[in-house]
Amino acid sequence: MAKRLPPMTTLLVLDAEPLPRLGRLTGRVRIEHADESTLAERLPNADVLLVWDFTSGAVRRAWPGEGPRPRWVHTASAGVDHLMCPELTASDTVVTNARGVFDQPIAEYVAALVLSMAKDLPRTWDLQRRREWRHRDTQRVAGTRACVVGSGPVGRAIVRMLKALDVTTALVGRTPRTGIHGPEELGRLMARADWVVSAAPLTEATRGMFDARRFGMMQPSARFINVGRGQLVVEGALAEALSKRWIAGAALDVFQHEPLGPDSPLWDVPGLIVSPHMSGDTAGWRDELGKQFVELYERWAAGKPLLNVVDKKRGYVPGR
Repeated sequence: MAKRLPPMTTLLVLDAEPLPRLGRLTGRVRIEHADESTLAERLPNADVLLVWDFTSGAVRRAWPGEGPRPRWVHTASAGVDHLMCPELTASDTVVTNARGVFDQPIAEYVAALVLSMAKDLPRTWDLQRRREWRHRDTQRVAGTRACVVGSGPVGRAIVRMLKALDVTTALVGRTPRTGIHGPEELGRLMARADWVVSAAPLTEATRGMFDARRFGMMQPSARFINVGRGQLVVEGALAEALSKRWIAGAALDVFQHEPLGPDSPLWDVPGLIVSPHMSGDTAGWRDELGKQFVELYERWAAGKPLLNVVDKKRGYVPGR
């Protein structure tokens, strides 16, 4: 009698263009595709779910439905708030993220923003377009102080990059430990900082943490940068702080609602640099995400422990 082959694993991909390159999995895995309208009906037949469209909230809506659920969910993003719901949190399903892909690019982007604001480059470009010659003094970056909020891989990469610019840097995390300050010290550190950089995950404890009270603690010469999650910032409070010159400037790469609509008042806030959620996206980043997932799948298929496992109650991958 012929030996029965084990059933083929079904991988369901929540699609976004361009589709992921899954190379070595071709022919070894049954790959199916879904969008927001079809995810709920196809979810019960999947062993693994790859959330390639990490801007979608479809998983959070579809997961509470009837039927079996995938044993493993991987999202091609660092944040997991777009897919977590009480039913997924309480389940046995393992959730992993793209930790490690975006760390260095985001750190480089933050350094670019710091240099750009210190050297007044936005105004230089504006004056050039107006053909106006206006000499100004600019700020020296070396010797300034930064407070980086979020002690995960992104936050630690930002600290390393800023230290290379000779910026004195304090890192704030969920719990105090060697080299990391606890949240109770955030106010004191923000009050002394020339740069406050938000790189924290979105949790119930961090939602709206940068509000009018926090911005009121900052020096009038200080600047704020958010490359974490949009919901960490009370955008109206930041706009008021900039308009009233409580702080000198800010840069947002993430927003409460994306994409930022053309009628949003944030486009016109004085001293605010707006970028379209691109701080971690360097050439080839999608290929890196696909390669990372394939490598994780190889571990999963071999029965090895997965990397980048999210603590579903905390909402992020616990770090050192």
